[in-house]
Amino acid sequence: MSVTTVPPSPGVVVITGASSGIGRSAAALFARRGWRVGLIARSADNLDATRKDVAAAGGTASIAVADVADSAALEAAAVHIEGELGPIDVWVNNAGVGVYGKFMDIAEDEFRRLTETNYFGTVNGTRVALRRMLPRNQGTVVQILSAISYRGVPLQSPYSGSKYALRGFTEAVRAELANDNSAVHMTMVHPPAVNTPFYNHALSHMPKPVRPPPPVYQPEIVADAIYLAATTRRREVKVAGATLGFAVANKLTPGVLDYFAGKFGVTAQQSDQGGAVAIRDPNLNGPGQRPSSTHGPFDSESLSTSAQMWANKNRGAVGFALGMGLIGLALLAGSTARAAGGTGASRLLRRL
Repeated sequence: MSVTTVPPSPGVVVITGASSGIGRSAAALFARRGWRVGLIARSADNLDATRKDVAAAGGTASIAVADVADSAALEAAAVHIEGELGPIDVWVNNAGVGVYGKFMDIAEDEFRRLTETNYFGTVNGTRVALRRMLPRNQGTVVQILSAISYRGVPLQSPYSGSKYALRGFTEAVRAELANDNSAVHMTMVHPPAVNTPFYNHALSHMPKPVRPPPPVYQPEIVADAIYLAATTRRREVKVAGATLGFAVANKLTPGVLDYFAGKFGVTAQQSDQGGAVAIRDPNLNGPGQRPSSTHGPFDSESLSTSAQMWANKNRGAVGFALGMGLIGLALLAGSTARAAGGTGASRLLRRL
């Protein structure tokens, strides 16, 4: 059994951070499904490359250069895209940057700049989207968070803080929408470690090139999760079993995660590989200077499928299997109890 919610007719989707990685992959997927795609990022050249991906997928795109930390520029980008494509049905807050290093090695201005992009950029995008969706009482805002929104990790204190904050922000605004009986939907997508150029773009204070901790997944899996979140009224979508495990383990055994993150988290995020992993193109304070791409340098180890995503898309089948399992356990328990009771009765009769 598959997802029962009927997706809306293809309309207009806007994706921030659309010039590479997850955003670029999602743009192509929406285009293949018949959507008109608005693309926002800071690099005109890399946006144009994404627009070509959309065209190759049979779609129509509109591009707008804007920094999501600049609310006025983001509003102007939305006006431009609506003028070319029409009213916005889905807004995906995907733009994000990274800074790697121990907290005391990260400068105050670097910490602030990441927060302005990752946290306030999403806040700005949400406001721009809701200005358009609330009067029409329809639309979906998709927040791209992270497994890290459930568990902070070493070397990424500003990133961890921004993703935790966004989860609280989203829950608060969602509750306000519920109070207003609004049909506008807000949802969260939590990717695991993903093979994108993010690690080449991140500013780093580490002695070795930074890398995603394994297991690593391809961005197309996250794009699929974004499409699922955008076209069904899911509260959130955890993209991989690693993400789900992070959330559950941090709730049940946070002290154990403290220990393992401290012992292994620093080395797991640094690479001994050379080549493409070591290519630096930091984009914290401005767009990268190199041509970007959808994939990062970890294709050889990245997973192209996710059992958790299959379960996300087939909740009916998962529920049926769990139900049958519980029934089986109940029958087994009943049979065991009857057997134990019968033995006791036989002993009693013999004594009489």
